[in-house]
Amino acid sequence: MTGTMIAALAAAMLTAVPAAAQEGSSLDARVNEIFADVTGPFVSFIFAPLYGTDFPWIVMWLVIAATVFTLYFGFVQFRYFGHSIRLVKGDFSDPDDAGEVSHFQALATALSGTVGLGNIAGVAVAVGIGGPGATFWMILAGLLGMASKFTECTLGVKYRNEYEDGTVSGGPMYYLSKGFRELGLPGGGFLAVLFSIFCILGALGGGNMFQANQAHAQISGIVGDYPGWITGLVFASVVFLVIVGGIKSIARVTEKIVPFMGILYVGAALIILIVEYDKIGWAFGQIFAGAFSGLGVAGGLVGALIQGFKRAAFSNEAGVGSAAIAHSAVRTKEPITEGFVSLLEPLIDTVVICTMTALVITISGQLIMDPQTGRFVLDEAGAAIATIDGNTGVALTSAAFAEGISWFPYVLAVAVVLFAFSTMISWSYYGLKAWTYLFGEGKTKELVFKLIFCAFVVVGAAANLGPVIDFSDAAIFAMAVVNIFGLYFLMKVVRAELRSYGRRLRSGEIVAYTD
Repeated sequence: MTGTMIAALAAAMLTAVPAAAQEGSSLDARVNEIFADVTGPFVSFIFAPLYGTDFPWIVMWLVIAATVFTLYFGFVQFRYFGHSIRLVKGDFSDPDDAGEVSHFQALATALSGTVGLGNIAGVAVAVGIGGPGATFWMILAGLLGMASKFTECTLGVKYRNEYEDGTVSGGPMYYLSKGFRELGLPGGGFLAVLFSIFCILGALGGGNMFQANQAHAQISGIVGDYPGWITGLVFASVVFLVIVGGIKSIARVTEKIVPFMGILYVGAALIILIVEYDKIGWAFGQIFAGAFSGLGVAGGLVGALIQGFKRAAFSNEAGVGSAAIAHSAVRTKEPITEGFVSLLEPLIDTVVICTMTALVITISGQLIMDPQTGRFVLDEAGAAIATIDGNTGVALTSAAFAEGISWFPYVLAVAVVLFAFSTMISWSYYGLKAWTYLFGEGKTKELVFKLIFCAFVVVGAAANLGPVIDFSDAAIFAMAVVNIFGLYFLMKVVRAELRSYGRRLRSGEIVAYTD
């Protein structure tokens, strides 16, 4: 990715924004044409499969890193799980510590950036292709990913910038540059700039335009077709009102929306599971049997494994580095504490919410099974499991929930809108911090990015920007390439922090304020 290419892409998008409302179709065609040719090779590279397999190398990159961190830190996600819960509750919080938000607010903000359409539509795609067995590998990857979150978010707090007005800036761009310099390693500044560029592109695309586009599709599916720019303007206005107040304003919103989203969605799933309680044992049997046998699904055992790992990686973003930006704003003097808090993210996002979705789909009977053989029936193309009415993605999830709750499609529409909104405000902060790292701190510079971000909300809702979304997704996972490369060099810093904190916690030097 050269500076000229980045400039050309940015110029193309900014030129297209003013005409979004009036020229939706022409904007679509123009942007698609520009982006498809320019970004195609980059997108193909990021999502290319390993030689001789269908396994994307970027997913393997994330899973291997998560496994390394899990072993290196001695299964920290399990040893300190109870302590993580106490930290989120605020038992160890000192209001006089530097930072802008509480442990719970930081967790909610980061979760709002990961919990979203991937939990609804992505899981349906994974189970539809890999069968229920994909759920097992999804859970495993989620548990391993907890260690990746722990590593990056600890570093995010340790190397953050703290300013006189009480604000902070942190994330991979800061620990790559400052951490490498502290260890006497070259290249940290270059990696930080590269990460920031990818983060801005990912924020404007996958964290913004895609969310607005899918929210409009869900709303218009309920109320009828209408121009997308109307949805875009409404979303842009509300998003701006939230993000103009900075991370404190974002955190105040996400700490309310995220629990509500979780209760709404998981509550609906629990209702169905309670009603169909007699099928839960069978569903888990399908998950475990499918994980190791494939049960005749597309790709067999390997297909189930690939889909499970892929969905977990794409859903919880462990190793991408985005969450470290939100967690860096926490009020604490102990960097490791936010590492403990952050490891709860993949547990909530992947192990709980994604698994709930997979269980409901499995129990619903939407996946067609041969009653004589007990194996799933493949579709005509042989690439996925046949479903009733041919539903896939979000439509499959909606149909599965509707089997138990007839009015669930309306609940799903509300969930999609809330997921999209919360993802946008979180990614606005990620993009903003990458922007200010590149161009400097300051109210005016921040306002410029926030206005650009909101303009892209309108573009995303008004146009079908396939290649743009593909590129932004690739940019998000390119963040992981840069971030994890740096984490391998910096993980010894995290281990020193862990040993120091653990020793002081055991000796009683660190005590809870509530004790």
